Amino acid sequence: MPFEIGTFSVTLFALPQDLPENYIDLLNANRAGCIDLVKDEPEIGWASGRCLLAPKIEQSTVLWNNLIYISLRKAERKIPSSMLKAWCQQAELVWMRSNGRSNVPSKQKKQIKAEVIEKNQVSVPPTLSSIPAVIDRANHMLYLGASSSAQIDLFIEYFIKTFQFEPVQINPDYYSEMEFGKHADELPVIEFSVRADGETVPGRDFLTWLWYFSEQETGGMLEVPEVGECTFTIEGPLTFALAGEADGAAENTLKNGNSPLRAAEAKAALSVGKKLKKAKFYLEHEEKVWQGMFDADTFSFGGMKLPEGEEMEPDDRLEERMEHMNTFRLALAAFFKKFVETLLSSDWESEERKIREWVVERDER
Repeated sequence: MPFEIGTFSVTLFALPQDLPENYIDLLNANRAGCIDLVKDEPEIGWASGRCLLAPKIEQSTVLWNNLIYISLRKAERKIPSSMLKAWCQQAELVWMRSNGRSNVPSKQKKQIKAEVIEKNQVSVPPTLSSIPAVIDRANHMLYLGASSSAQIDLFIEYFIKTFQFEPVQINPDYYSEMEFGKHADELPVIEFSVRADGETVPGRDFLTWLWYFSEQETGGMLEVPEVGECTFTIEGPLTFALAGEADGAAENTLKNGNSPLRAAEAKAALSVGKKLKKAKFYLEHEEKVWQGMFDADTFSFGGMKLPEGEEMEPDDRLEERMEHMNTFRLALAAFFKKFVETLLSSDWESEERKIREWVVERDER
């Protein structure tokens, strides 16, 4: 499973309250059922993060110290497209012969397709998909193994249905309100060039500022409370986008190659007011490296690769990897706090001039 080994997508949520003591009973009340009973409608429910086919959720299959490892499982009978097409063609040939026709009207094709699905769907083995998640009770965190809005919305819907409260996504709004009592849209706008449109897009402002910060004298290094020195750097591929009306295409991506960070296209994008929407990042701490793709709009992380671990047993490995996720969480919060403190400081006008100089002088560095 993704949280135990390999890379994964992840979106971070804070839990505003503890899970109920009877959380196992609540999960079982909404657990995934027997896949043999799946018919024409998808069947959705909770399962262990380790075993999607376990008939019952038990502490021994989901609980490791303060970690709860679960999945929202979806089972559905869906005819493969190639097989559906072949069955429809077969039924259409039969219809044409019986009706003395050389073609099938579109209305009849739709009817044939519906009949084929109804007739054959129950004979197709169910397919399984899941959205994994780890609940860190000690730190009141939910690490959700998804980055698409559809998956996130589905998971949160079932979480609320099961536990009667809603997790809060960790994003610019969360950080701004928790640390500074402000909505993210109230923060000053970073205008990386005189041609910027002046519109606030906090996630993109933060990601582009991280790029700027990583190229200053500190090299992107920051002292993170509870962790120590951490360095955040940005690499290609880079996706630039505009918040509002401006020159050029609304979005463009610079792939890996001869240093997309130094490419003339990167300077050109910044110069017309574009900001980073997505970029590859590296976080370094004590010779450990975290890396992945940072989506500034969804504030989610794709292809997340954690530092190499030392633990071999599955239970210990999961705990070790979640410790790495906690370090990443603390570092991300510290860098965002530094970002907002910079925006709100009395020296902001001077700092903004330096940022614009950074853009103008990029090809001279």
